Amino acid sequence: MPRMPAPRPLPASARACLWLIGALALACWAGPWLLDLPDPHRPDWNALSQAPSLSSGHWFGTDAIGRDILARTLAGGRLSLTIGALATVVALVVGLAYGAIAGYAGGRTERAMVRALDVLSALPFLLIVILLLALFGRSLWLLLAAIGGYVWIDLARVVRAEAARLREMPFVLAARAAGARFDQVLRWHLLPNLLPLGLVYLGLILPQAILVESFLGFLGLGVDEPAASWGGLLGEGTQELDVAPWSLLFPAGFLVATLAAFQFLGDGLRDWLDVRGDAT
Repeated sequence: MPRMPAPRPLPASARACLWLIGALALACWAGPWLLDLPDPHRPDWNALSQAPSLSSGHWFGTDAIGRDILARTLAGGRLSLTIGALATVVALVVGLAYGAIAGYAGGRTERAMVRALDVLSALPFLLIVILLLALFGRSLWLLLAAIGGYVWIDLARVVRAEAARLREMPFVLAARAAGARFDQVLRWHLLPNLLPLGLVYLGLILPQAILVESFLGFLGLGVDEPAASWGGLLGEGTQELDVAPWSLLFPAGFLVATLAAFQFLGDGLRDWLDVRGDAT
């Protein structure tokens, strides 16, 4: 009896990115309590635009009205990561459902749904998101729906191609021959096989969602004050660049490190999935 090949471990770069993302997330959620940081929204009128210093207790310095930059950076990270993760879940659900239906349906239905994706890709979607937020106000639910609706299109394309391949596989043909309905084949056979692909692509669409949210926050279209995501902190930091450049540099460093880690993690997971697919 032939032995099954041992599962190939994740690449070292992907594991390193996982550790970095975990460390950043732990710092954002547990850091304020472990370090006993001040309230990120409370000004310290005795420390206006104070430079970073360990002796003063403001390790990353303060902004123009004395708010601690480290506390605000970690609070902004919690907000950016949460909004990015929730918007990515929205994109995952919509992209998986749309791509699976299009790929399995085939024929005219598939062509029509692919053309609809082409039309959506051609639209200035980010401009539409900005207009919606400007017209209906800054709502968290609208922000999640807008970001999720912006990043799901690429995932739907990948899922559609994989679903089109799976619809000719023997287990799908056998299910159809046994009388399984369209929704039953999707629910029992296609979606369980498409979910790992969608989870791998989370590493690619999550940084895109965080970047879109940060861009909207930079434009002042993110969450309401006094809360601020990394994008909102960047917007504030640009206004204080002359007197307090650290108010821009530290949030920007956290944002760049997070986006780079997710991007390299997504690339590593995609290569790992391709190698596993070739091995099987």
